[in-house]
Amino acid sequence: MIYGFDKGVFFMFVSALISALNGAVAKMLGDDLSALEIVFFRNLFGIIFILITLKHTPPKLKGGRASLLIWRGIFGFCALLLFFYTITTIPLGVAITLNKTSPLFVAVLAFLILNEKLNFKAVFALFIGFFGVVLITKPTGAHAGLPHLLGLLGGFLAAAAYTTIRKIKHIYDSRIIVLSFMTTGVVIPLVLFGISEFYSPKNLEFLLSEFIMPHSPKMWILLFTIGITATLSQWLLTKAYSSSNAGIVAIAGYTVIPFSIFFGTLLGDRFPDIYILTGIGFIVVSGLLVKKG
Repeated sequence: MIYGFDKGVFFMFVSALISALNGAVAKMLGDDLSALEIVFFRNLFGIIFILITLKHTPPKLKGGRASLLIWRGIFGFCALLLFFYTITTIPLGVAITLNKTSPLFVAVLAFLILNEKLNFKAVFALFIGFFGVVLITKPTGAHAGLPHLLGLLGGFLAAAAYTTIRKIKHIYDSRIIVLSFMTTGVVIPLVLFGISEFYSPKNLEFLLSEFIMPHSPKMWILLFTIGITATLSQWLLTKAYSSSNAGIVAIAGYTVIPFSIFFGTLLGDRFPDIYILTGIGFIVVSGLLVKKG
């Protein structure tokens, strides 16, 4: 316990705050850099941090299923790219909420791929969760657009990455898994930057964009901040789940949404209306039901 608080909850609370700050910094960078470039630099700094830890404490697990490690990297990169794209195009709180649909997709993928059971509670959670998505994009669909759909796709791809991790977490050091993801998040953007020199249609701007070298100290500071906050948030999240009950920690993890709404409002986002707030509530409840069920 820390000053009367559960340590796991405390770590997750701080992780959620830093994660929301990371999203706010990405939104600020979106005025000057593409989502692809933000992902590139975020992972480049991350690789440096991971390599330093590996040099200090070498991994003990030997691995053995390289194909799954590669797929984890690809899924993780695609999810992160879509996540940053939605952050730069729609309100921060909405973007992060759509990404938080990943537990729902994990339940579906675990049922389809890992042969895990879906009980009534899980099915009910999926129903209200996706109803929450409908509310966020408005019942009429008038406000739904490509960024919302890509945000939802990002949640699905994040779930695919998490599902893959569940297959390899016992044979690979967690830092090696993260390193594979970050390495993929550097190599693929370099390829896409090259392609965009010759082919960059407007409807694929989230995927193919020109590389723009950061040209001001402010941009470099923000990029470095993204690398630091992302790594710190992940470390705190790991500490949280290793320090307390997973169900309790998961509840604390959803504080990232109000934090994100707060930071987004400071950056000029409109405060969510009743439909969006209700939809956020449905998604939070559904995510918690899935994690408990």
